Amino acid sequence: MKAGVAGWPVDHSLSPLMMQAWLTDAGLAGSYDRIGVQPDAFAATISRLRDAGYRGINVTLPHKQAALTLADEASEGARACGAANLLLFGPDGIVADNTDIVGVEAALAESGWQAGVGPAVLIGAGGAARAALHVLNASGAPVRIINRSRDRAAGLVRSMGCAAEIYGLDDAAAALEGARLVINATSLGMKGQPELCVPLDALPPGAAVFDMVYAPLETPLLRQARARGLRTVDGLSMLIGQARPAFEAFFGQPAPAGTQVRALLEAALEERA
Repeated sequence: MKAGVAGWPVDHSLSPLMMQAWLTDAGLAGSYDRIGVQPDAFAATISRLRDAGYRGINVTLPHKQAALTLADEASEGARACGAANLLLFGPDGIVADNTDIVGVEAALAESGWQAGVGPAVLIGAGGAARAALHVLNASGAPVRIINRSRDRAAGLVRSMGCAAEIYGLDDAAAALEGARLVINATSLGMKGQPELCVPLDALPPGAAVFDMVYAPLETPLLRQARARGLRTVDGLSMLIGQARPAFEAFFGQPAPAGTQVRALLEAALEERA
């Protein structure tokens, strides 16, 4: 059984470390590879991987929307998000799914957030924001989106058929007023990227802050949230959450519950720091 993760770049991906640990603990013979694919070679690479006997692949930036277009069949979640992070290869064609939705749900469950308590703020309007917006929209919570380009945020909302108030970075404080949840779906705060300069002073006590970034684990946004005593969730929660259904889809059984994958990934991040 062969699977992998395709992206550009992809050398930084922690998914092979996690998947291999699960394979070992499950006693399964299989492999999970990093597959670097430039955007103009994505379709040809998918064809090559199918011919090479791969069961499927995870898909990361910048290929998630392109992945959906290659599918013969797609899950409701993938269609709703307009993007797929999982392609399965079978005799009847390619099936697309979006397990990022499961990852977001896992992170929000860890945060203790409940949809009925107040507005949720989503920072970003790129590919990473799609699963979060889908989950928030399904929850019925009022959604506010902060993005540098208001037009891009409005386009995301239209393309997904969702409802959200749109704010720019210049009026982020107004968007955060009274919010009970903040999700960062941008790369800001990631190692080598500028910090995300969004003040959290307007958040009430008990609000939760979820940052999809996991390198570093404690981003400036999470550090600010913890200093205010807010609940926080880092990007590893989503990474692990979205990987569990992918492992089962590739290898035919659930990921072993006893594998200490978070500790393994945290150690890997410390080595890279």
